[in-house]
Amino acid sequence: MTAKDDDTTQLLGLLVAGDKAAWDRFVARTTAVVYAAAQRRLAPFGRQDDVEDVVQDVYVKLCARQFRVLKTYDPARAKLTTWLTVVASSTAIDHLRRQKTANRPIDSVPEAELSVDPPADPVQVKIPDGLLSPRQALVLEMLYKREMDAAEAAEAMGVNPQTVRSMHHKALTKLRGHFQAQEE
Repeated sequence: MTAKDDDTTQLLGLLVAGDKAAWDRFVARTTAVVYAAAQRRLAPFGRQDDVEDVVQDVYVKLCARQFRVLKTYDPARAKLTTWLTVVASSTAIDHLRRQKTANRPIDSVPEAELSVDPPADPVQVKIPDGLLSPRQALVLEMLYKREMDAAEAAEAMGVNPQTVRSMHHKALTKLRGHFQAQEE
């Protein structure tokens, strides 16, 4: 462990303890990384004007719920800058998704989606036994039935949020392949 790693660990400890000066130092040291990651993610969509909003969202996410997300950082797994890049990138993606939904013209929304009543009979999908690994099935349950986000599911499972996103993606890929094969 280098002196810089020790300094980062100490700074994060002060942050989580609620030290305002530590928070100011943390923001000053990390803003360029967070800003660059948000800008890279938003630029292909022509949303450069939203970069500052995403940067704000990242810092709000880091300190929300008594620094819940910030506490998930593990210096043994990645450098702080790498971890912040992932957090900023996922926050930018979430921002794009919200904007896409928020900016949808009302005329393009099907009548059924405008209904305030929940569907009378939700579709139940039968997933064949053995198609998904137990961990993939658990991730789908947490994300869809329990309506947890990736960070919450990761904390419950004791893994990294990226691991949850990866298992989610692999499970959906398996399901798509299975149901497409059935249609053919």
